[in-house]
Amino acid sequence: MTFALSRDGVQLHYTIDDHTDPWRDRPTMILQHGFGRHGGFWYKWIPYLSRFYRVLRPDMRGFGASRAGFSIGPGFALADLVEDIVAVMDHAGLPTAHYVGEAFGGTLGMQLASRHPDRIRTLNLLSAPVFLHGEVQTNFAIGENSWGEALRKHGVRKWAEGTNTISRFPPEMGAQFLAWYSEELGKTDAETLASFSELCRSYDQTGFLAGITVPTLAIFPSSRSEQVELLRQHVRSLKVIRLDTEYFMIYQIAPRACAEAVLHFAAQHDGFSPTE
Repeated sequence: MTFALSRDGVQLHYTIDDHTDPWRDRPTMILQHGFGRHGGFWYKWIPYLSRFYRVLRPDMRGFGASRAGFSIGPGFALADLVEDIVAVMDHAGLPTAHYVGEAFGGTLGMQLASRHPDRIRTLNLLSAPVFLHGEVQTNFAIGENSWGEALRKHGVRKWAEGTNTISRFPPEMGAQFLAWYSEELGKTDAETLASFSELCRSYDQTGFLAGITVPTLAIFPSSRSEQVELLRQHVRSLKVIRLDTEYFMIYQIAPRACAEAVLHFAAQHDGFSPTE
């Protein structure tokens, strides 16, 4: 297992998948997961990307294998998570990389690209909220006073089971997949997720959008118009793809469509054909 060290002592785990031709010097593509997940959730994407790009999948602090040295403390902010990504890039020897973030992972990417534009080749956002809409927070509270209270009261796995088909996945994803998803999410303790939910309730990345100068691809479901319009208003080099679904976990719902869109967007920037 490979670990970088954050500036405050958290061991940040990451995995690399590389099936590129050994004589080609291909850039790296970072796949950053969202709230409560880990790098293993990207498993559907690897066959589409790793033949053409070196793929790096970090576990966000507190999740997956990035738990040693982690604790929720006062002053913890999104900026810490952004600097974690930079720490992973430094440890992996990456002066630059393409960045792909799903949901909360994409939200981090907005700040990353704005604060470190020299490190990001392209920014790819999948259902990434600029801010978390109140309706989402209400849905995730599943009848309790808050999202965090629901996690503490019901536990992570039961919370996931109760929220999976509200806005995350369509029922046709299938019972086996939904059970696997809930089980994987349930490997994180409730207190960690509850603490992260408080962080998610308060962020607003609007102030970082004008600072995003890298080519940006935004893939969103049809239900996220407000977020898309914010990106259109502020991000100067933006391509938008809308998928015909109301559910936001599009990187799992339509992995091939999303992965191929990201692949071609990055390859166009790098000047090669992904059919080679």
